[in-house]
Amino acid sequence: MPDLRDDARLLDRIDIPRDLRALGESELRQVADELRDEMIGAVAVTGGHLGAGLGVVELTVALHYVFDTPHDRLIWDVGHQAYPHKILTGRRDRIRTLRQGGGLSGFTKRTESEYDPFGAAHSSTSISAGLGMAVARDLQGEKRSVIAVIGDGAMSAGMAYEAMNNAGAMDSRLIVILNDNDMSIAPPVGAMSAYLARAISGRTYLSVREALKRISKALPAYFAGQAARTEAFARNFWTGGSLFEDLGFYYIGPIDGHDLDHLLPVLKNVRDAPNGPILVHVVTQKGKGYAPAEAATDKYHGVVKFDVATGKQAKAQSHAPSYTKVFGESLVTEAAKDDRIVGITAAMPAGTGLDLFQKAYPKRFFDVGIAEQHAVTFAAGLAADGMKPFAAIYSTFLQRAYDQIVHDVAIQKLPVRFALDRAGLVGADGPTHAGSFDLAYLGCLPDFVIMAAADEAELVHMVATAAAHDDGPSALRYPRGDGEGVALPEAGAPLEIGRGRIVSEGSTIALLSLGTRLAECRKAAAELARFGLSVTVADARFAKPIDSDLVLRLAREHEVLITIEEGAAGGFGAHVLQLLARHGALDRGLKVRSMVLPDIFIDHDSPAAMYEKAGLDSRGIVATAIQAMGLDRATLSRLRA
Repeated sequence: MPDLRDDARLLDRIDIPRDLRALGESELRQVADELRDEMIGAVAVTGGHLGAGLGVVELTVALHYVFDTPHDRLIWDVGHQAYPHKILTGRRDRIRTLRQGGGLSGFTKRTESEYDPFGAAHSSTSISAGLGMAVARDLQGEKRSVIAVIGDGAMSAGMAYEAMNNAGAMDSRLIVILNDNDMSIAPPVGAMSAYLARAISGRTYLSVREALKRISKALPAYFAGQAARTEAFARNFWTGGSLFEDLGFYYIGPIDGHDLDHLLPVLKNVRDAPNGPILVHVVTQKGKGYAPAEAATDKYHGVVKFDVATGKQAKAQSHAPSYTKVFGESLVTEAAKDDRIVGITAAMPAGTGLDLFQKAYPKRFFDVGIAEQHAVTFAAGLAADGMKPFAAIYSTFLQRAYDQIVHDVAIQKLPVRFALDRAGLVGADGPTHAGSFDLAYLGCLPDFVIMAAADEAELVHMVATAAAHDDGPSALRYPRGDGEGVALPEAGAPLEIGRGRIVSEGSTIALLSLGTRLAECRKAAAELARFGLSVTVADARFAKPIDSDLVLRLAREHEVLITIEEGAAGGFGAHVLQLLARHGALDRGLKVRSMVLPDIFIDHDSPAAMYEKAGLDSRGIVATAIQAMGLDRATLSRLRA
């Protein structure tokens, strides 16, 4: 692959935004072109989120050119679009380490650069964070601009409107850039739109407007109201944005986000505006400037390594279906038998496997946008009136709806089925997307049934189990990636609630696994057998209710009991320990170890490397078992001999 940096004459002169600001405005078009090529070349090597970044190249250049970053705070919502930003802010030499172990994060990250004032990855946080920074600036008597960039998709989350409502009421000097790259709230209308955007953002208009506001306050109420309505009507007739105006923002736009001649004067005017929150509506195109991305239905939102010339992605060979696909196909199968089953997702139909359900049963499929709180309560309403909702939401995103899970589902004991994709460690997206906490935050809720599949065949049965369980809420969790390659049943059969299974029998050490660490437990058992240690391997299946008969039997019949789970402390292992304590099973010398994710946020890497770091691979399990037995190296050598 050719090095796309060879012709990047201007980009080679830019290390940080100060270097960019030393260039003339006429040179910025070339910078944008070179920046786009650099990004394409980098993501072709690393994989990652391409489409969103391609869409904001010109906007990124303009923002760093007009504003004095990092003194001025530039906050990117979600962070999918942050790759051009990283290249311009001192990280170009590392851009080909994106999402690789020890390399750059795929999102903005405070510890990575002073140009990342706020960490991102989950959507709709930028306006709230920006308002906090604006208030901190005012309280400290500082002079700086605060700019929050948010996409139109992220604007579907209620949090964004909560923040805007608060900012508007406070009349805080905050700049919001609405990056409208998909649904297009209002299309740009060419030269007239650009002219009007420049005019109404200019100092003259703003000064006259402020003066008229002061004059109108001295008028009788009727005339003041009429004047305000006339001004609002005139502006909204030409520019739109009444919603944002009603929330207290001064609206500017829409403007073409790929035309620097439009962007630069508007951003300068906004930078120099003295008062109040301002929203600039910028229309961009995902995948802009790279033909394969522009032509793709997903605009190359997320890609693996690809060939720059053709755009062809290097799809990894798979020997087993993904857990996500197995879930989607299993739900379609169950829905064919029960017309009360519906599927709900929060802007992730393909990511959760519900795209398969959507094709099969479009009238029973609901994508509510980035609105996890609404998704959960919406599902609760469906369940309350006799439907069987499956809310398929990533474990890490379900965290955003915890109050709704407790209040709207659990307390009312409504049979909402939660399908938690991306359980455990997820790899390149790192700690922001890891499903580390669901076992803890769901396990503490009364009457919640929680299942974790050890392989894809078990997942098929667990989908059937959830469909059949009408006595309260349930959750089934499964990881990102491919299954174990086991044979799949033709149809799922409901499991007995709260019953695990013995995989292999031993007598000395018991490994009680929850989820897909079962394969590593089997490897560990084989290794321990080489030392002459007899090992039982059991699959808990259910984190709640725990199979108390199975756990107590393992405790009675073994010297060591080790629980293994893909979750943080406070989950399955904690419940097992509580059960053992309640039954006095710890009083007779039983040695218990609970293997969980360590009390740290593990940086992005391959899932295998992350689990090795966490100590949850077969080597970690063997080491834990040997330590629990009180064995040393000399004794182990004798045992092996």
